[in-house]
Amino acid sequence: MRINKKIRLFISFAILCAGFAADGCTRKQPPPPSAPEVAVVTVRSERVTLTTELPGRTSAYYVAEVRPQVNGIIQKRFFEEGSDVKAGDPLYQIDPAPYQAAYDNAKASLARAEANLPSVRLRAERYKELVSIKAVSQQEYDDATAALKQLEAEINSWKAAVESARINLAYCSIKAPITGRIGKSNVTVGALVTALQPAPLAVIQQIDPIFVDAMQSSANLLRLRQNMAAGKIKRDGPEQTKVKLFLEDGTVYPQEGSLKFSDVTVDPSTGSFILRMVFPNKKYVLLPGMYARALVQEGIVDNAILIPQQGVSRDPKGNPVVLIVDAENKVQQRMITVDRAIGDKWFVTSGLAPGDRVIVEGIQRVRPGSPVKAAPFDAGQKDNTEAGKTVKPSAKTVKPPAKAN
Repeated sequence: MRINKKIRLFISFAILCAGFAADGCTRKQPPPPSAPEVAVVTVRSERVTLTTELPGRTSAYYVAEVRPQVNGIIQKRFFEEGSDVKAGDPLYQIDPAPYQAAYDNAKASLARAEANLPSVRLRAERYKELVSIKAVSQQEYDDATAALKQLEAEINSWKAAVESARINLAYCSIKAPITGRIGKSNVTVGALVTALQPAPLAVIQQIDPIFVDAMQSSANLLRLRQNMAAGKIKRDGPEQTKVKLFLEDGTVYPQEGSLKFSDVTVDPSTGSFILRMVFPNKKYVLLPGMYARALVQEGIVDNAILIPQQGVSRDPKGNPVVLIVDAENKVQQRMITVDRAIGDKWFVTSGLAPGDRVIVEGIQRVRPGSPVKAAPFDAGQKDNTEAGKTVKPSAKTVKPPAKAN
């Protein structure tokens, strides 16, 4: 009986072990983890126009400060403040009475001198004939000749005095030196003004066209010249001088301007120089002293590489890096060099080549060396999806109202 009991226990243990073995053989092994999916952008070269945005101020095309050139009392003012005037239009009238008198006196003195001229000339001519036959002395002839020359010099002097008096008389009528818009008048009728006084009577500014003076860094200019010398950037002919303008409120000025010139001196305090541009201003939208931002074209890059900004990260030292998917669908880290932002993309100057696949979505789920599943990045589809999520209202279950008992 004891032996049979031991046999039964052994058989039961063998059956239990066989059951565990069979269960282990039939249980499936867990599948290996699948590779994460990432969105990539395939690098392509394209033609890009490089521009730079510069802050600047508007200034008048012509500025004329109106000042008197003679002393006197203002009798009249002929313009309205803030109106448009043309060159030669009368602006002020100074009392001309003393200058008219000086002019008349000079004319009278000139006439008196010219009246004596015939007799003195005839006398000198007669003495010239008489001195040859010894009828008069040489001294008398010399005196007659000297008197003639003295009178001629006096006549020329009075002619100059007449012209000077005429000019001063004309200065009594103060006229506009240029065409433009005149500002406020700093004097009123009855005010005493002096010649070449420091304070102007009024200021005329021509603001159509109008200048925009922008500040450009000398370091940027050197970098641009180096890139052009290396053939990375090239000029684009007449289009190079076209300039766009943004106003203080951010709106775009409707008309394009042109680059006039660049200054030859760098301001040592700011390390920048002035770029002057000219814009048409028919409707007087731009006024002198306004702040504006000019979009200046630097040049053309034929084989530029642009990648979305979201695909670029920074290492602990601040250097830009990207993650790319190689031919074996594994992640690699790549150091790059960026020049500037163009829209929502970075302009890459080194580190990438056409055909590289740059990861722009799913960067947080991968690391260098890990396998991934790459899918093309569609920015437009993403934007539409996000817009749909924003517009779509949230569905809520509305319970019917309880019936009244």
